[in-house]
Amino acid sequence: MATTTVPQRPNTASRTTVFLKLLMALSGALFVFYVLLHMYGNLKLLWGEKPFNDYAHHLRTMFTPILPYGGLLWLLRALLVVAVIAHLYAAFALWARANHARPNRYVAAKAARTGLRTATMRWGGVAILLFLIWHLLQFTMVKFNVNSDVKVADDNPYQLVHASFQVWWVVLIYVLGMIALGLHLFHGVWSMAQTLGWTNTASARRTWKTVAVVIALVVAVGFVIPPIAIAAGA
Repeated sequence: MATTTVPQRPNTASRTTVFLKLLMALSGALFVFYVLLHMYGNLKLLWGEKPFNDYAHHLRTMFTPILPYGGLLWLLRALLVVAVIAHLYAAFALWARANHARPNRYVAAKAARTGLRTATMRWGGVAILLFLIWHLLQFTMVKFNVNSDVKVADDNPYQLVHASFQVWWVVLIYVLGMIALGLHLFHGVWSMAQTLGWTNTASARRTWKTVAVVIALVVAVGFVIPPIAIAAGA
């Protein structure tokens, strides 16, 4: 008796794509939560040196002595590193999958329609990664002061940030980085809602478009207020 074997490759590929999109959505949701908290902390720069330094110190002493000094921050950093690796892996895997599928005319036409959004997400993500490396080196890992006109005391986060944002090109890097972050957040939140099946109706699509715009604007504007205020001498 003849038997027919149904090829499983398309279904497997489809399931893999869904998994990659879910991985991107969930790791992206963690980033949204983190940047909102980080933005709130940065706004404490507007209250002055003591409130900002108290906030920075509290982050390192939280849950001590259960955790060692700075333990919570290192746990958060480890979680974020895992999320970054997962996000990058999913992004590049989907990128390669999309390029491989381009010969199909339907896929190529769909890719052309979403080309600008896709390019914004991809290259904006690369820009954010480069900015993140610079940001961590400047304020967390190496802690170097680019402003030779201002002396910064050791272990004084406020003085380091305040001196850095008196340099115009540092402020420019920061503003451009936040523009890239805002665009990435808008497209990312909207894509996450689509991936998780939260945009099946017209009202839901309008709601999530609004949510994406609000989150992107709040984060981007909230982050650029302190450097611009410091640069302006406010």
